[in-house]
Amino acid sequence: MATKKRCLKKNIKKRVVKKTKPKKSKRIKKLKPSLKITKKITKTKEKVVGIVTHYFPKVSAGVIKLKAPLALGDNIKIKGHTTDFTQTVTSMQINHVPIQKAKRGEEIGLLVNSRVRKNDLVYKI
Repeated sequence: MATKKRCLKKNIKKRVVKKTKPKKSKRIKKLKPSLKITKKITKTKEKVVGIVTHYFPKVSAGVIKLKAPLALGDNIKIKGHTTDFTQTVTSMQINHVPIQKAKRGEEIGLLVNSRVRKNDLVYKI
């Protein structure tokens, strides 16, 4: 019986020691962007206008959450994993009401020429 008690005491001590030890944090290496990518970004002068949140295939319209103002007649580029095309803004709506200009923070419906996907970025050219 005495040996069993000693084993239990050792196990309890081990558990306590395990709980009190601080966890080691894993270092995450920050990757530096390559020079080629940064040069491309500075040359194009494209400004992120918004992000696609939804797409309606029957009417060929995308819902875009705006990060900058957008107006009719602006040239935009929509780029994503499989999407990459440019177009001019011909029709915008908020709650089925056509508008001429949209402000930052608004969610608009935009008529698009091609299929867009969620999280595609919209750039102003």
